[in-house]
Amino acid sequence: MSLPDTLSDRVAELAGPPEQIVMGLERMLAALAALNIPARLPMPVILVGGTNGKGSTVAYLEAFYRQAGYRVGAYTSPHLWQFTERLRLDGRPASESLWHRLLAEIADTARQIPLTYFEIATLAAVRMMLATGVDVAILEVGLGGRLDAVNAFTPDCSIVTTVDLDHQDWLGPDRASIGREKAGIFRRKVPALYGDAEDPCVSVLAAAVRADVPLQQLGRDFHIDPLRGKWSGFGQEKQVPAPLWAAPSQWANLALAVAALSLLEAKLPVPASAISAWTRPPELPGRCQWRRPWGKDGPDLLVDVAHNPQAARQLAALLAARKGAARCHAIVGMLADKDMAGTLAPLLHWVDAWYVLEITGTPRAAAATQLGAVLEGMNATTVLSAGAGMERALVAARTTLAGGDILLCFGSFHLVKQLPMAWLQSDPA
Repeated sequence: MSLPDTLSDRVAELAGPPEQIVMGLERMLAALAALNIPARLPMPVILVGGTNGKGSTVAYLEAFYRQAGYRVGAYTSPHLWQFTERLRLDGRPASESLWHRLLAEIADTARQIPLTYFEIATLAAVRMMLATGVDVAILEVGLGGRLDAVNAFTPDCSIVTTVDLDHQDWLGPDRASIGREKAGIFRRKVPALYGDAEDPCVSVLAAAVRADVPLQQLGRDFHIDPLRGKWSGFGQEKQVPAPLWAAPSQWANLALAVAALSLLEAKLPVPASAISAWTRPPELPGRCQWRRPWGKDGPDLLVDVAHNPQAARQLAALLAARKGAARCHAIVGMLADKDMAGTLAPLLHWVDAWYVLEITGTPRAAAATQLGAVLEGMNATTVLSAGAGMERALVAARTTLAGGDILLCFGSFHLVKQLPMAWLQSDPA
């Protein structure tokens, strides 16, 4: 169901497969020097890191700044269907022709310096932001923080959304280790924000003190009131719109975005009218999206890229608030290096039947039998294998569900990209 993606193929020709992960900033710094790209960009830069919530925080920042009349560059990863999704210029994906032109400019450097897929994408995206003269650059961290490619650029504000277990093979075995890596995007004397209000990671707080970073923490230095639609902090109070979906995590991400606007007010003034309501609503395909691809008489479709325990707990809370007496069947596919048991466990109570799928397009995919064994080991009800067949799983689940029931598809960006794009653009459920 996925579309051909010549851009992704071109980046892979220059760098190797997107799955290749090589941590470190040495290659990026050498490439910046070779390409004459300054680490301190001429426009304000916001780095957005964390375990979960990066994408929605970027989307809120982008929407607010655009509503204030600024030209915005927003760089995110990974993409779902097309590589061009990785960079939005004024709310639209950068054109394929512009990507090809910038990749051609980087090609010689990539042949001399062994850059990774993500590093090449980051360099091309930043060059496009420079070429198009955006007013603000919002850069999402790809993996970790300290050694991630976007950390080669000097931020005017750094954001760590949450810290939880994910990518332990790269970031460390526990939350404290991961927090230290995430806090690597902090800079001395540069304002930073942190979003874990109820259970802050001590290593993040300690890193800020150690590096002399003015860290502002949600729940301590600024607050969000969902009932009143009010943000407060830094001696200010602001009316805010509702987030993309009603969940504590989304209110937290919205609060982080508004806090960043406030901290950068001197460089990028934003009037209260630009954040009190949505005139350019944010979009975030594949994140907690309720859709009705089969019309009002078919089941509701819930799609989410959740692939770690924290994200799965947030997904379970959404189901808990909506499921009622409805049946819920789940199509799940995950990567083998993820915490499968920890991610599946929060959803066991809410899912009535499971279709386990081996996602395609990556050598890191967990086999359907592997996922099935994990679920059966936790006494999950009705575990059915769909092998590598998304269409087979969709037909099987769809024919057993009626109007008002729920079909949940989750577990990985790779799984969600196997769904038809039109489904995620269908009417909201």
